[in-house]
Amino acid sequence: MKIAIGLSGGVDSSVAAYLLKQQGYDVIGVTMDTWQGEGENDGVKDAEKVARYLGIPHYVVDYREPFRREIIDYFIEEYLHGRTPNPCCLCNRKVKWQALLSAAKQYGAELVGTGHYARVVQQPNGRYSLTRALYDRKDQTYALYNLTQEQLACTRMPLGTYSKDQIRDVAVRAGIPVADKPDSQDNCFIPEGDYAAFLASYPKTAEQQAAYKAASQPGNFVDEKGNLLGRHKGILNYTVGQRKGLGIALGHPVFVTGIFPERNEVRLGENNQVFSSTLTMRQVNYMGLNPESEEVQKKLREEGLQLTGKIRYAHAGAPCICRYGSTVDEIRVEFKEPQRAVTPGQAVVLYDEEQSIAMGGRIS
Repeated sequence: MKIAIGLSGGVDSSVAAYLLKQQGYDVIGVTMDTWQGEGENDGVKDAEKVARYLGIPHYVVDYREPFRREIIDYFIEEYLHGRTPNPCCLCNRKVKWQALLSAAKQYGAELVGTGHYARVVQQPNGRYSLTRALYDRKDQTYALYNLTQEQLACTRMPLGTYSKDQIRDVAVRAGIPVADKPDSQDNCFIPEGDYAAFLASYPKTAEQQAAYKAASQPGNFVDEKGNLLGRHKGILNYTVGQRKGLGIALGHPVFVTGIFPERNEVRLGENNQVFSSTLTMRQVNYMGLNPESEEVQKKLREEGLQLTGKIRYAHAGAPCICRYGSTVDEIRVEFKEPQRAVTPGQAVVLYDEEQSIAMGGRIS
C-alpha cells in the first residue's frame, strides 16, 4: 500500500519513513511548510535530503496560511484573554493531518504515517484510539488526543514501541543524514520561547491589537480575598501556577492562582492554593469511548467513569471520575487527589485502564 509520511526533517519522522519502507510500504514523503519566519525553512531542506537518501518521492505542501489562520491566531487570542493555549493539540488535527490526508489523496496514497511516539489501536467497540507509547518518556498521545476517527483509521505510527535511544541507533545504523540532529525543544513558531516578545511583534488585526493593548495594561495583583498586593505588568505575561518572574516580593513564595481579564487582575496565593480537585472539560473529543453508547451515557449521568487524567504534557496522570457537567456537551472531572495548576486553555486527556485515550478536551 502507498503511504504518505509526514517528513519534518527531524530524526523521528525520518526513521519512521525508513521503518515503513522496510515493512514493505510504498512510501512518499510530504513536508508541510508552516514556516513563518524570514529566509529558508531548514526543516524542508533536511526533509529533501532524507527523501533523496531513502529513495522516496518528496513533496512540499505550502500550509503557511492555514497555519497562521488556525494556530497562530488561536494562540494570540488565548493569551490575550487570560488563557494558556495548547497549539500542538489543535495543529495536529486541523493542520498536520489535514495536510497529510490532502496530499495522500492527491498523490494516490491510501494511508498516512507520522513519527509520533504512540500506538494506533482499534477498540473492541470498533472505534480507533491511541495507546500510550511503550516508553513513557517519549509518549506523545497527550498532544494527539484531538484526532478524529477518520484520521486515526488511516494512520500508521511505527515508533510507538521504540525508545528515543533506539530510534537514534536505527538512524545511525541506516546512515540517515539527520541521525545526530538535536530534538526541537520550543514552540515551532517561537524558536526562542519568548511568548511576550512574539505577541508584541506579530502583525495583528485591529481587534487583536485592541485586545493586546488591554492585556498589556498594568493592573492589580490581588490575594484570594481581593486585597491589593501590588501591580502586574499585563495579564499576557502570566499563567496559572507561575512562580518565577512575577515582579513582586512578598517575603515568601507566591503563585498565580487565577487570571481575570474582565477586571485586569492577577490573583496570587500560596502553593496549596494552586491545587484543585475538579475541572470542567469542554470541546470534548471522544476517541476510544463511543458517545452514542447507552452504557457510556448511563455511567456519565450516574456513577461516573473511572479514568486517568493528564492535565499537561509532562503530567504523570492521576485517577479521576468523569461525569456529564451541566450539559452533555461538557464533562466534569473529579480527581481523587488535588492536582497542581489546573490551567484554563490547556487540554485534559483521559485514559482507560489499557492506557488508551478514552476522550479529551479543553479545560474551561
